[in-house]
Amino acid sequence: MATSSNGKPAASVASNGKAAPGGAHAKKVGKPAPAAAIERLTPTAVPAHKLVLRTLRRSDFKAIKDIMDQVYSNMEGAWSADEFSALIRKFPEGQIGIEDNGRLVAAALAIIVDYDKYGDKHTYAKITGNGKFDTHDSDGDTLYGVDVFVDPEYRSLRLGRRLYDARKELCENLNLRAMVAGGRIPGYATYANEMTPAKYVEKVRNKELTDPILTFQLSNDFYVRKIIRGYLPYDSESKAYATLLEWINVYYEETEKLIGNTKSNVRIGIVQWQMRATRSLEDLLQQIEFFVDTVSGYKADCVMFPEFFNAPLMALTNEDSPAVAIRAMAAFTEPIKAKMMELAVSYNINIVAGSMPVYLDEKLHNVAFLCRRDGTVDEQYKLHVTPDEASYWGMRGGDKLKCFDTDFGKIGILVCYDVEFPELSRMLSDEGMKILFVPFWTDTKNAYQRVRLCAQARAIENECYVAITGSVGNLPRVENMDIQYSQSAVFSPSDFAFPHDAIVAEATPNTEMTLIADLDLDLLKDLNTSGAVRNLRDRRKDLYSVSWVKKTERDDELLAQGEERLPKTSSRRKAIAAG
Repeated sequence: MATSSNGKPAASVASNGKAAPGGAHAKKVGKPAPAAAIERLTPTAVPAHKLVLRTLRRSDFKAIKDIMDQVYSNMEGAWSADEFSALIRKFPEGQIGIEDNGRLVAAALAIIVDYDKYGDKHTYAKITGNGKFDTHDSDGDTLYGVDVFVDPEYRSLRLGRRLYDARKELCENLNLRAMVAGGRIPGYATYANEMTPAKYVEKVRNKELTDPILTFQLSNDFYVRKIIRGYLPYDSESKAYATLLEWINVYYEETEKLIGNTKSNVRIGIVQWQMRATRSLEDLLQQIEFFVDTVSGYKADCVMFPEFFNAPLMALTNEDSPAVAIRAMAAFTEPIKAKMMELAVSYNINIVAGSMPVYLDEKLHNVAFLCRRDGTVDEQYKLHVTPDEASYWGMRGGDKLKCFDTDFGKIGILVCYDVEFPELSRMLSDEGMKILFVPFWTDTKNAYQRVRLCAQARAIENECYVAITGSVGNLPRVENMDIQYSQSAVFSPSDFAFPHDAIVAEATPNTEMTLIADLDLDLLKDLNTSGAVRNLRDRRKDLYSVSWVKKTERDDELLAQGEERLPKTSSRRKAIAAG
């Protein structure tokens, strides 16, 4: 937008209509060329372009005025020299122009504001300080688009897009939260008697109508936050309405620290663990430390172990019953967790400690521990127990889902079967999870394939990385844990910036080994804003949602005992469906 020298608001973003083509003159030598020959001639009178993107100077005012007088001829013309000078003085980096062979042909003007001071109901005059721009705040969080205009002769070159791209780059380099602008909707005048501004904007968004300004802005990754009435009182074409547009800077960091910033490139290591007979807890701890030492030697940020990697200890319990043996093995969980917490600190690496049985208050659970290198520890219970775990061991599912903060970003942990339930990873994604760790244990290839294929789906659905790892080998003396199948892997979303098969790294099947992979978290940000498809942004939240509902123990008992405990009434089917 702009204000003229008398303070009246001018306009917003220039239209993307095409200028009439320039003519070419044929040189006459002797007889005129035949018409067919003229059609085949390549025009040579059109000069070559040499476009340069640069910041504006005070000396550009005359060229700026000439363009604005053309673009805003119906809205009282250009800025005054004082207003233009004020912008250059207060925020020189934000005033951007494009010149062609030395002639200025397009420009974008902007200021920085503390957006909370104005909110979504501001007017153009208020947020620009009536053209004085004393609202500019170098410590603000939002780049506010004051104006964009292109010489009508150059509109076919899409220079507006270059200016918007330059603004986005400026927004990122200055670490500003977003770019906001008020956009005119000049096409609305034609439809004002037929529909509301909201309906008009919806039709433009759905490409049922074309607006010379809004269509262009939507194509440049802006979205409409709301519609403002009275934004430009003198804008008769837009009936004084404007769209409040926003572009989010996905690279924005709330605080800049000299050290300890969240990483954009993360190195993870995963251990494809060999199940082997062990003579004591100390032997197992030595094996654990060997792999932590190995992976940390590659400067990895995190290492993950498989589900039930401590199963060899079950043979030391000398129990014939699987249910009794796993409860006896649970006694080793606490010392193993303590050792892993110690290793995380001493080797400076975060550890996803696979999962281990926990027997507490006469309830058996399967728990994954996150041992951070700062000395803290957290846990994620396995939520869905398999029929085999329930029948052999009497294991129960947990009732909490956590998204964990780490020094390399937000992560989630889903133990084996849990990754086959897409609701869980979707809720973690809503909380900002970027890497999902899945420790698993499978005995056969078809069981492994369920985990693998679901993990790959979770990576695509939630625009995140997913790492899976299991165990290999045999345990002859351990019933229900005797054979293993694993091919550990790290999966990515499927788009151009990622591996062609969406597999970042993959282990050799059924071989003990470590896998090291580097994950670029910035690629996930780019995917969210400019991917071929955008699963997270394109969800139809107006139609469906995923939410967490925690049942009481009494509800679980009723479900376990079946329909017989439910009311024998006409509403019985509803009661069953409601759980």
